Amino acid sequence: MTDCRFPISDFRLDPSRKIILHGHPASKWRCRRWIGLRYSKSFRRSQSAIGNRKLAIRFCLLTLAATSIPVIAQPPAKPVTTDGVRSALRRGMDFLLNNQEANGAWGSQRNAGIGIDEFWSNPETHRSWQVAVTGLGLLTMSEAGQSDAEARAYLRGVEFLINNAASIKRPSEWDTDNTWAYVYALQALAHACTRTEPNAPNRERFREIGQAMIQKLDETQTPNGGWGYYDFEVYAHPGSWATSFMTAVAVLALYDAKDVGLTVDPKRLEAAARAVERCRLPNGAYTYSVDAIPSPGRMEYINQVKGSLSRIPVCNLALLRAGRPVRQETLRAGLDQFFKEHKFLDIAFQKPIPHETYYYNSGYFYFFGHYYAAQVIALLPKEDQDRYWPQLQEHIVKTQESDGAMWDYPMNSYHRPYGTAFSMMALHRSLPKPDVAPQRPGPESLQPVPKP
Repeated sequence: MTDCRFPISDFRLDPSRKIILHGHPASKWRCRRWIGLRYSKSFRRSQSAIGNRKLAIRFCLLTLAATSIPVIAQPPAKPVTTDGVRSALRRGMDFLLNNQEANGAWGSQRNAGIGIDEFWSNPETHRSWQVAVTGLGLLTMSEAGQSDAEARAYLRGVEFLINNAASIKRPSEWDTDNTWAYVYALQALAHACTRTEPNAPNRERFREIGQAMIQKLDETQTPNGGWGYYDFEVYAHPGSWATSFMTAVAVLALYDAKDVGLTVDPKRLEAAARAVERCRLPNGAYTYSVDAIPSPGRMEYINQVKGSLSRIPVCNLALLRAGRPVRQETLRAGLDQFFKEHKFLDIAFQKPIPHETYYYNSGYFYFFGHYYAAQVIALLPKEDQDRYWPQLQEHIVKTQESDGAMWDYPMNSYHRPYGTAFSMMALHRSLPKPDVAPQRPGPESLQPVPKP
């Protein structure tokens, strides 16, 4: 893979996964000092002081790289046949089956030292991540699973979720990753309710834990109406910082919960929809944060279209679900931007430092964006789908590894399950309807999940 990082990062992983700092192998202790410096207030102030002097040079380099020099971080995408998509889907589903944890979850804290997350995460952070990734695994098994083995994996995952999701709490004054656990657990449980008969013994357990997730979201909704996964400068409860895309995912989860009869506060849901709507810019981009006065910022900033590629689909979906006037032309325009500027996602792909590349893109934007882009494509007329599906398939299938996994950002043992889950759901939606198997019976045909 060509190293196409924006030249502001001195930290990377070599092919053997050793940490390289300033061009030399580094100990974990040395990396902790470096990361602490990078994120300290004094360092940010010093960088701000010299930032204006560097701005003109950085902008010139960015313009040159974006317009004159082809920058490729992955092999170019190649056309994929329907059989190729089916093969990738089967291999990915096999990976998820073979990598489910003994307790039914997907993802774990193992393999610390890959990326920078080990330097600040704590046990509660890992519990949040594991519940969130398990929610994605369950959505994948529910949507794309076809075999008896996948049905059994689904049941084991549901049991883990209902025994662990309600006890997730905020990891620290700064870290609010618990919100990811709440939204994807809620969405998985809402989908589980659609797979069971109204009087099935499991259904009430799903509803009970799902309602608990809604209560957790109510308690963590920020004053601006959204949700975030960190809290900067002001440490408060509920948090003070929210993002457009996290809020959009929460809106979608809350509407799924509402559809299966769970109680959702309409005022809180409306406040969340307004928060996403406030992030929308005239050029089709969405600001990263939920701000009082949204702005695209500087020409190389994350709020530009090229830094907003993976936020555009999910935010458009959330506003559409909330009844806002999102026209098909708007959905198509967002997809056109997504595929036209896709090279910026390619460059950020698998980079270990968040926001280190052009327009502050991060590796973990990749599969998140493709998953929600697939949901947007599925809403469009067939002639539009025929144009967009091949592009989406190519950009996903090209990332698959020999064991069937797909990942975009190193993160303990969570990155491969979540990347594969996002990808499998997107590929499954892209298949022609005759190739999509009917949904399997729900878990009510298996043993009821006991209360903890």
